[in-house]
Amino acid sequence: MHSTTAKTLIEQLALARHPEGGWFKETYRASDKLAAQALPARFDGDRSASTAIYFLLEAGDVSALHRIQSEEVWHFYAGSTLRVHGIFPDGTYQEWKLGANLAAGEQFQAVVPASCWFGAELAEGDFALVGCTVAPGFDFADFELAQAKQLLACYPQHAELIHRLTSA
Repeated sequence: MHSTTAKTLIEQLALARHPEGGWFKETYRASDKLAAQALPARFDGDRSASTAIYFLLEAGDVSALHRIQSEEVWHFYAGSTLRVHGIFPDGTYQEWKLGANLAAGEQFQAVVPASCWFGAELAEGDFALVGCTVAPGFDFADFELAQAKQLLACYPQHAELIHRLTSA
């Protein structure tokens, strides 16, 4: 019986480390471009219509809290349950559980709204392989990695999560 491991997936999918933590590879970037004038003011230039990546978290690793200017759809592919945490601008918290156990409230897809602080961690197990689709397409110009001090000043009620999913 063949057992898939994080190491195997990292090698076979040619994943690289991501600045927020975990492993990734861009798999799609739309050839269609959206002009800056057609986008909301939060974008400072043209963007691809859409992008997609593979994203893998291993046990003990986290996707640090960050935000982007686009909506992001997460798709569960393999492994253990992934907990995606979101802090909305008004301080509301939401958790999305990505996985294959629908009876336990897990889902195959979840949408993180634009400008929401979010990060992820394994609920248990060795790894989770997911995909992320972003529209308008991802651009590192729209990526902001959270700083614990600033987030704690805005959202002290989420201190435990902020400490767990940020670096000092």
